[in-house]
Amino acid sequence: MRIIFAGTPDAAVPSLEALAASTHEVVRVVTRPPAPLGRKRVLTPSPVEARAVELGLPVLRASRLREDETAELVALDADLAVVVAYGGLVREPLLSAPRLGWVNLHFSLLPRWRGAAPVQRAIIAGDRETGVEVFRLEAGLDTGPVVASERVAIGALETAGHLLARLAPIGARVLADAVDRLADGTAVAVPQTGEPTLAPKLVLADGRLDWTESAERVLARARGVTPEPGAWTTAGDRRVKVLEAAPARDARGGGPGAVTVQGGRVLVGCGDGALELLRVQPEGRAAMPADAWLRGAGADVVLA
Repeated sequence: MRIIFAGTPDAAVPSLEALAASTHEVVRVVTRPPAPLGRKRVLTPSPVEARAVELGLPVLRASRLREDETAELVALDADLAVVVAYGGLVREPLLSAPRLGWVNLHFSLLPRWRGAAPVQRAIIAGDRETGVEVFRLEAGLDTGPVVASERVAIGALETAGHLLARLAPIGARVLADAVDRLADGTAVAVPQTGEPTLAPKLVLADGRLDWTESAERVLARARGVTPEPGAWTTAGDRRVKVLEAAPARDARGGGPGAVTVQGGRVLVGCGDGALELLRVQPEGRAAMPADAWLRGAGADVVLA
């Protein structure tokens, strides 16, 4: 089959590689334009574009699929189009242009966590299980029938970054198999069932930790927003990023947000129990072990 592939971040690269290595032909790779990265804000191609160039695949840069981009893709006469975290909407007439339509690889068990941040929202909510699903793209938000899926357990201390990196190759394998079954006509699309939940894109405020919540809930949020947008709190009028934390089930905190040292561990009290701080990054400074930060911050530190 002739396939259009649309994707942007690292998580989409294994799927591109799987399709490029298959018996099918990737006739165009659609990805978002280069973005400024790093302190010097250097314009950098997306991970998908970088890999497509290495594979010798033609690339279309587009933040939105407007009239010109739509005409270019329609003219390719593709059999199928595949989306993996592209970051843009596909509308008619492009949606109906490929002979077999569009399919989307999504990193959740739909209809749970429809939207841009399914992995992050699942961890924040305390879900014990997630998965990958390939579904037929429709005009609605992640509403189409499911062609293939696989369930995956969420590790007790797994961050969103770690989980997404683990899901990406699993999703690539499931996607490649689904594409083969679509090609030979054996794929069966099953309607989604259950109560939908939404997974909107995370913003900076989603990373703020509320120490009045239970230690389990605070840690779930910290894991869910790592690495982006990042977990943070404040000490006085200064922001402190929480880069790494761990459960401290055998310890008692000194009240929500109170920082204490017990048995050589830096602990923060929560509404129920405490968490151990391992690595932090004070505002305007480099990342450091939590005990080094506390020695500089002084006694009676309370996080808010």
